[in-house]
Amino acid sequence: MSSSFFMKTKGNPKTTKKGKETAAIKRKADGDSGGQSKIRAKKSSSKYNEEISSDSEVESPTVSKKRQAKEEIEFEETPQEKKLRLAKLYLEQLKEEEEKKAEDESFETDLIAGRLQEEVLEQKGKLQRLIAKDLIPPDDSEIRVLRGHKLPITCLVITPDDKCVFSAAKDCSIIKWDVESGKKLHTIHGGRKGTEDRHVGHTAHILCMAISSDGKYLATGDMNKLIMIWEGETCKHLYKFTGHKGPVSGLSFRRGTHDLYSASHDRSVKVWNVDENAYVETLFGHQDAITGLDSLSRERCVTVGGRDGTVRVWKIAEESQLVFHGHEGSIDCVQLINEEHMITGADDGSVSLWSVNKKKPLGTVKQAHGCHGDSGLEQPHWVSSVAALQNSDTVASGASGCSHNSQVNVWKCGANYRGLELLFSVPVSGFINSLKFSSSGQFLVAGVGQEHRLGRWWRLKEAKNGIYIIPLKRKPSNPEEAI
Repeated sequence: MSSSFFMKTKGNPKTTKKGKETAAIKRKADGDSGGQSKIRAKKSSSKYNEEISSDSEVESPTVSKKRQAKEEIEFEETPQEKKLRLAKLYLEQLKEEEEKKAEDESFETDLIAGRLQEEVLEQKGKLQRLIAKDLIPPDDSEIRVLRGHKLPITCLVITPDDKCVFSAAKDCSIIKWDVESGKKLHTIHGGRKGTEDRHVGHTAHILCMAISSDGKYLATGDMNKLIMIWEGETCKHLYKFTGHKGPVSGLSFRRGTHDLYSASHDRSVKVWNVDENAYVETLFGHQDAITGLDSLSRERCVTVGGRDGTVRVWKIAEESQLVFHGHEGSIDCVQLINEEHMITGADDGSVSLWSVNKKKPLGTVKQAHGCHGDSGLEQPHWVSSVAALQNSDTVASGASGCSHNSQVNVWKCGANYRGLELLFSVPVSGFINSLKFSSSGQFLVAGVGQEHRLGRWWRLKEAKNGIYIIPLKRKPSNPEEAI
């Protein structure tokens, strides 16, 4: 018992030994940790020194240049410097975006302002786009001829999108052509005389045609005093207007509407509403058969009265008219250039430019297409058709081909439409009965026949009854392109 008591007081020799060992280990550990921290500090210091004075060491060939550059950036750029660099980069990016946005907005504003200014000038009839100076004559090989009518073409129109052409002829037929391919898209055949009751279509010479500005309606007029209304897309027959007491010689839709103006050899102008299939009113004034008619956006139309020698502007709403005199012969054709200016052609061989504010022509070219006949008995070529590229300085005229040298003349209008200057001529064999510019100004279409559209005074057997598509080429903007 006493021995066990003494053993407890002395303690367990193993436990005592273990405690001593633990204390020793702890002291050693404390000493080691101090030593190791010194070694680590020394190592890190030496490593840092080594990297700074890297000239003294040779880098391992396996270290790529990219990695070296990366390490240099890591050590050269502090986090604050990196933040500053990225902030500057972001600010520069924002600045560039804002400048680009401001530039785009400025361009858009200028574009809108220019468009609005053009619209104002167009409404006032003072817009004149200078296109003529860039036009050059086409090569003969570039002119295409579309043939399908059996008899002379009398009239034609181009659809607003410039993709199709409608033509009509003395064979009473109407053909819809594809401009690009030159193929027939649709044909409305003419009927024989006496089949008016059962035939859907014309049974007499078609003299005029018009298409609405949206391409929805096509109107045609014939020698039988009838006006036919067709669906522009499908060529489906819709209505027949009767009321004229003579051949219908002129048709035009008011732009932006489905109001139709018609002129006749009965010396009257009639107004129709095609949407309502309704007659509106009749206007009188001409002293001879009306031979041509045209209109634009305003509620007015312009007509020429053949042998009465007058050009008349009809103000529909005011129920009034303006009368103009100028040509010596029968005025056979008219076309509006804009709301204030127009071009006319007559059988005295002259082409005239007019303003609605002047009673006399602003400019006239006599014998515009030369003369024909024996020496001492020369007669001027009749001007049988005119066309105008709307709101521009470019117009065209076509002559009756009672000789082999008939041609289409393209003219440049002078400043403020005073005077005409010949740009170039395109030889065409036959009677040029109809001329139309495309809306884009990329081409001119001529309806040509062996006879004049209004009669059979001459007949040229050598001529072809067809549609001539004449490209309007521009001078290259870059001089190097011409080489």
